[in-house]
Amino acid sequence: MRKSPKFSPEVVERAVRMVFDAKDHYPSQWAAIESIAGKIGCTAETLRRWVRQGERNGGARGGATTAEQQRVKELEREVRELRRANEILKLASAFFAQAELDRRLKL
Repeated sequence: MRKSPKFSPEVVERAVRMVFDAKDHYPSQWAAIESIAGKIGCTAETLRRWVRQGERNGGARGGATTAEQQRVKELEREVRELRRANEILKLASAFFAQAELDRRLKL
């Protein structure tokens, strides 16, 4: 089970925007990330992941956007529920079929 997020979506969005706005003032994007991460209280790696996801969401980088990732999670959850329901239905039909056979033999 995942921990609850330490940073609100607003803070994440603001931090990513700060990196995008400040990248011209630093020799590299990583230098900007390290500087801003210290200011908002997260690790540089965490902020780097947020920035990469922001680039994907903006179309600057290939990969699944946040909305696409959320949709995949929802579909996977639905598939799990449907498989569980199918398994229950299979067991129930086998149970009732066996009960019907047993009833016929007793008559």
